[in-house]
Amino acid sequence: MAGGWRPTVLAGLLLLLVMAAYLPALRCGFIWDDDEYVTDNPMLTATNGLHDIWFSAHTQSQYFPLVYTTFRLEHSLWAFNPVGYHLVNVLLHGLNAILVWLVLKRLSVPGAWLGAALFALHPVQVETVAWVSELKNIESLFCCLLALLAWIHFVDSPGRARWRGYGLALAAFLLAMFAKTTACTLPAALVLVLWLRGERWSWSRAAQILPFVMAGLGLGLLTIWWEKHLGDYAEGFDISFSLLQRGLIASRALWFYAGKLLWPADLTILYPRWVIQTGDPLQYLPGLACLVVAGLVWAGRKQIGRGTLAGLIFFVAALSPLLGFIKEGAFHYTYVADHYQYNATIGLLAVLAAVLWRGLAKTRWWLPVQAVLLLTLGALTWRQCAPYHDRETLWRDNLAHNPGSWMAHLNLGTELYQQGRLTEALEQDRAAVALHPRGDHEQAALGTALLGEGLYAEAIQHLETAVTLNPEFLPAQNSLALAYAKVGDDAQAVTHFRKALQINPDALGVWLNLGSALHRQGKLDETVANYRAAVKQLPAEPELRRRLANVLLEQGQFAAAMEVCEQALQLAPRRADLLLALGNVQLAQTNYAAAADSYHQALQIEPTNAGLHFNLGLVEGLQGRTEAERQELTESLRLKPDFLPARQQLLRLNDRTSN
Repeated sequence: MAGGWRPTVLAGLLLLLVMAAYLPALRCGFIWDDDEYVTDNPMLTATNGLHDIWFSAHTQSQYFPLVYTTFRLEHSLWAFNPVGYHLVNVLLHGLNAILVWLVLKRLSVPGAWLGAALFALHPVQVETVAWVSELKNIESLFCCLLALLAWIHFVDSPGRARWRGYGLALAAFLLAMFAKTTACTLPAALVLVLWLRGERWSWSRAAQILPFVMAGLGLGLLTIWWEKHLGDYAEGFDISFSLLQRGLIASRALWFYAGKLLWPADLTILYPRWVIQTGDPLQYLPGLACLVVAGLVWAGRKQIGRGTLAGLIFFVAALSPLLGFIKEGAFHYTYVADHYQYNATIGLLAVLAAVLWRGLAKTRWWLPVQAVLLLTLGALTWRQCAPYHDRETLWRDNLAHNPGSWMAHLNLGTELYQQGRLTEALEQDRAAVALHPRGDHEQAALGTALLGEGLYAEAIQHLETAVTLNPEFLPAQNSLALAYAKVGDDAQAVTHFRKALQINPDALGVWLNLGSALHRQGKLDETVANYRAAVKQLPAEPELRRRLANVLLEQGQFAAAMEVCEQALQLAPRRADLLLALGNVQLAQTNYAAAADSYHQALQIEPTNAGLHFNLGLVEGLQGRTEAERQELTESLRLKPDFLPARQQLLRLNDRTSN
């Protein structure tokens, strides 16, 4: 084979291996957080969404503008078909593997291609690649690797042309930070490149790295501010640790991540949360082991070489923002996650590849060992994709590995509830509350499931606990209001619906529920005022106007009801229920011909609506069209045999015509 083709073939082989190993991921759907990032993210579809992504203090997770921009582009290509999103993740991961190879090769790391292949096929990467929301990890690393290649070009090239590499490195780093701010550790990698090149530290190099440090620091502080002021993910949970406790978590986490790389068994999305006890001497062993290993590595640095030392330093540095020293909201249910070490794996896997290369490259075992190792990792990756197929599969798999995870019980219960499997959901929600009784989401989920099962008194008990724990939790306030409505306490229902609207004035369902509660109390004026306020807040929602028109009709305000119906139909001219409401107003005004026309139009949209046939029958009768009335009433009963008003009206018609 000609030498010029070899790099292309090796790069293509990496991409092919990734596509083969991750083929099951293309059959996966959306899972945890994918609603917030993709399917329920208004910034992907709004006209001004791109502006909001980059320039508004939105509450969508953190500041990931490059990721949301990519998702917006993907949505324009394949809407909410998960196949496209998974394909992008897999392809980008394959490109990352190629870039890892190029970086390691430029750094003269022995076994560079094997190191990239290990990165590509290791099953700990599945959590990142098979999870749509983790595009942020993949995209951030893609930009970091481009920045590294550009930096290496800058360091190695003479003359002014090298500054182009510097500019590209800085630009790529900024894009990496716009994808995920954990890329702030890249300046450490830039220093490692200089050290691997044998350069002495100088003020000029410090000045060159300073913009990277400042950009990383600035966007890192933005992330901390974002989490504190736009959701406060961490403060709402019991995750306050002393510096000593954080050190215990960090040292144990380092060994955990290294262990999963060397022996990738029992991988899952949420690992058990360790109990941290500063008084337990055994908990200091991981930290002591870290110090011993660090000392041994430093003492033998000349024997092991700079490359090995750099790989180990990179592994620790890339993990450093996620070890617990910086407050992380996820720490209230787990301290470690596979996707946290997506970038960091490069360092340790490159060291492993170099060790294998040095030991086997000149033997006949080199190719067979590579083949067996990569086939094994590829098979494990293929298998590990299975839990990410859908939400229920994911959380059942997690509970099989971590039965004490209240978050898994909660998420599985939520999924089962949405599927209408209330009894099963109730079982999971009870388990979640038993494991984490002071969780507002857990108490609210259990209360909502109890509400669905008709256990209203118990539902109110848990929902009251939820709103006590977190008065600003809208779903709990709304469900509590619904529970009070079920037991006939509309006054309490109205109180909690109004609290829910104070939390989010754009909650359409709450406006509708509040209107229904006021209407049941016979407070028609307040009901009208509620719907008018809702229309002002949400002018594009026709359902609010439909309900307003019905109440105005009940009050005898025919002209106002007619005006509201016409406004609603301008918003949604093909809604049969709006035409029905209009026909009802026209019927009340004794404008029978207009009412009949409205009902006919509605039936063209919904020809199997028994209520529409009944109303049309009444209008036909009022116009003296007896046979047309009989025909419509008969059709209404055919469509809905237990429709009592139609049956009674038909009996009256038969009695009237037989006399």
